[in-house]
Amino acid sequence: MDAFNSIGNIPTRNFRDGFFEDINNISAITLSEIIGYKMEGCSTCPVRCKKAVICSEMDINDSSYGGPEYETLASFGANCGVNDLKAIIAANAICNGNSIDTISAGVTIGFAMECFEKGILTLNDTGGIKLEFGNSEAMLQVLELIAKRQDIGDLLADGVLRAANTLGQGSDSFAVHVKGLEMGMHEPRLKQGLGLGYAVASLGADHNTGLHDTRYVSKSADLEEIKALGFMNPIPVNDLGPRKVSLFAALHRWNNFQDCLVKCIFVPFNFSKTVRAVSAITGWDTTVYEAMKVGERAIQLARIFNIREGFSAKEDNLPPRIHTPMPGGHLKGSHIAQSDLRQGIMLYYEEMGWTKDGIPKKSTLEKLEIEWASECLENL
Repeated sequence: MDAFNSIGNIPTRNFRDGFFEDINNISAITLSEIIGYKMEGCSTCPVRCKKAVICSEMDINDSSYGGPEYETLASFGANCGVNDLKAIIAANAICNGNSIDTISAGVTIGFAMECFEKGILTLNDTGGIKLEFGNSEAMLQVLELIAKRQDIGDLLADGVLRAANTLGQGSDSFAVHVKGLEMGMHEPRLKQGLGLGYAVASLGADHNTGLHDTRYVSKSADLEEIKALGFMNPIPVNDLGPRKVSLFAALHRWNNFQDCLVKCIFVPFNFSKTVRAVSAITGWDTTVYEAMKVGERAIQLARIFNIREGFSAKEDNLPPRIHTPMPGGHLKGSHIAQSDLRQGIMLYYEEMGWTKDGIPKKSTLEKLEIEWASECLENL
């Protein structure tokens, strides 16, 4: 978290800023030092990334809900302006106890805090809760109301898109989502290829579906790995040209293949080791090339599903906040220009074999042996 903070990659106060002044109060290191007592993991997993915490002060005496990892520390912490680690741990437990996504919940509450700051939400709306940035007690109160769909929580329980549509008054200008999915805790004004992925992914602003640009700006293990896909040289972090778009498309295919496997992305397998594991477990003598085709079929079919359900190219966008220059910190003045994003999107459409309107071509589907899916597009 400290490293991300230093480069502007900590979404702060509803993505308004990229630097949180109290980052050390809510870091994983601090959590380990004052509350965490061991690491756990899924059955037989060697990664062991689940934090186990006990915090009697917040009535958390059962470690089974786990402790907050990066996305949760950032969404309920910096993104809500909260520097109270124990409150973030409590928020994590509330979410896990009620099957609520911590990213969406934290971003939604951050949005509500900005609405309160701007007078769009008032004390009458919140039931007297001072929903201000940094107010950890208010954050927990509203999260409980979201879980129960009571009072202001009923408005917020469906996320920022629907809440902004209901509230109006310009609140959509700081509703940070794509296609209704709240944005992960990574700043597109730094990682512009990640921003492209947020814009074009069928499920919206998912930080696990594409690439994280900072991994490929210099010689590193990550850069060595993508040489297997034909990418030999570093690519600037703020580039949205043909090489970056092609790399995103390749990793998008690969990540969709991993989703089809239901494989954890934290297991440090490279491309060849992953397909060797698939072959060993299933008897399917596959290759990286074939695996990428599986991932691409998933992308094409998800795109067709979205089109059938009413989505179009106009939903391939980023929220207004990301086109607004960062006010301070390491990224001061940084933003993604609308024209640059549009150019990247057109390059991606071309890479994926889609029309300029973002519709998969019949020839593309035939090459992937899923030409039957074109029937879903014929009457649109």
